[in-house]
Amino acid sequence: MRIGPVESDSPFLLAPLAGVSDSPFRRLAREQGASIVFTEMVSADGLVRGNQATLDYCAFDRVERPIGVQLFGSKPDVMADAARRLCDLPDDRRPDLIDINMGCPVRKVVNRSAGAALLTNLPLLQGIVRAMSAASSVPVTAKVRLGWDGQTQNVVEVSKALEDAGAAAVAIHARTRAEKFEGAAHWEMIGAAKQAVTIPVIGNGDVRTHADATRMLELTGCDAVMIGRAAFGDPWVFRRMRAWHERGETLPPPTASERLAAGIRHLGMMVEEFGEVAATREMRKHLAWYIKGLPHSARVREQVNHTTSTGALAALLQGYLDELERQGLSDLAPEPAETPAEPLGATG
Repeated sequence: MRIGPVESDSPFLLAPLAGVSDSPFRRLAREQGASIVFTEMVSADGLVRGNQATLDYCAFDRVERPIGVQLFGSKPDVMADAARRLCDLPDDRRPDLIDINMGCPVRKVVNRSAGAALLTNLPLLQGIVRAMSAASSVPVTAKVRLGWDGQTQNVVEVSKALEDAGAAAVAIHARTRAEKFEGAAHWEMIGAAKQAVTIPVIGNGDVRTHADATRMLELTGCDAVMIGRAAFGDPWVFRRMRAWHERGETLPPPTASERLAAGIRHLGMMVEEFGEVAATREMRKHLAWYIKGLPHSARVREQVNHTTSTGALAALLQGYLDELERQGLSDLAPEPAETPAEPLGATG
């Protein structure tokens, strides 16, 4: 798949995930085969104001390329200014893509006429895309949902409007805003949108295994698959999908030893990136995902939630690994557990 000059080496992409897809998480996904990664959603208003915390969300390591920065907002001039500022960054800090969040179902976002609210106002949606495309030197893409609710599933019309306004690709989460992350995703609507446009269409929703990914590609004809919740605590999901897609090879899920070693490494990356206090706080959810489904994980998760330093977290994980080794369980490789119903701060 090509998005303008950006070429992906496989059809499996990491979704933008608020509160989750920071630089360490993205690096781990890239290592395991994610072909393109995206930042968590970034406020265009904050970027234009020069807010340092907002700028920090846009930072990335060169090993993460190709990478897209996802912006949210509702004012065409502000969104265009934010895109311009990203494109004016030095080469080593400029993203490869700029994505527009048009799917976030969270009330505080849609109440500002941003996120999924844009699906109800196609003239504004097109105005944003046209303004950003004119201001950007990199491809502008959008991530959308099927519509606002079951009575307004306008994803085909939205996809055509995006293409007409200059979007270089569209990613479709196959649920409406009203459905949030509940119920089964409606993949047939991804297929309908793919038939209606010529730009790349990326499918998203209910893809947890290599079999799911293959089925989505075959049933919808989409150009790529965007993986979100299935990567929580399991960056190896990209490796398994690629092995099946490229070689017809079924790889086993990670062992308990691999999961815990990755958790300890992830913790170290978070300390280096954000410092001790933030790393301790942010890693609690990641470690809960790494150990989910392993023996005695409920007890360890409770201990993780009451640990107040990264040193103690690392010691806890190492002690848990030693315990599993003594019990002969370190090579246990259960299938990944059902992923959480909704990621923290989900962006759609």
